[in-house]
Amino acid sequence: MTSPSTADLRVVHVLRVRGFVDTPLVAEVAGMSVDEATSVLTALEAAGHARHREGRMSGWMLTSDGRAHGAVLLAEELAGLGCRAEVEGAYSRFLEGNQGFLGLCTDWQLRPDPGDLSGEPVMNDHADPAYDEAVIGRLAETDSAIQPVCAALAALLERFGGYGERFATALDRVTGGDLDWFTKPMIESYHTVWFELHENLLATLGIQRSKEHASG
Repeated sequence: MTSPSTADLRVVHVLRVRGFVDTPLVAEVAGMSVDEATSVLTALEAAGHARHREGRMSGWMLTSDGRAHGAVLLAEELAGLGCRAEVEGAYSRFLEGNQGFLGLCTDWQLRPDPGDLSGEPVMNDHADPAYDEAVIGRLAETDSAIQPVCAALAALLERFGGYGERFATALDRVTGGDLDWFTKPMIESYHTVWFELHENLLATLGIQRSKEHASG
């Protein structure tokens, strides 16, 4: 049975994986009302775990103490549910495709120089439909591989729900001709969702990104 996280953990975790977000987005991602999210955020701020920044872009972020607080909550959740091994297994399957996906994104952004096929790649101006179609085909293969991982994680922890659908939506946009949905930042592109899932797994398992390969 899928296990829901506490309200405190959900809000802290949204700030952990999203970085800097406003209250409505915290509420949306955490699956709660704006009033409930505001109450949790205010309590986190009072405890020194979060702070709100005003300005041209306003939003919430974790403090260093908040990051440590979140790590404790995540460790306690995994221990209490006894599902660490299952999450680690899903993480290992994610890593199996991670380098390939990053290479795929590079191939989407760069392509062989038509004037010198043995030379350095050039920026992909998407003027070669056959090249783009081949890369998009590989993205569809990647999606087929990551969907079972998303399903396995969602079956364990409620906060992993939605990744499969978000990947599918981004893929549909790309195959439908909206090419920004492959790698463009600041939208729910395939790369954006992939990066967030990676960060979610690292946070959940208490692995620092800089030490990821050393821990594997």
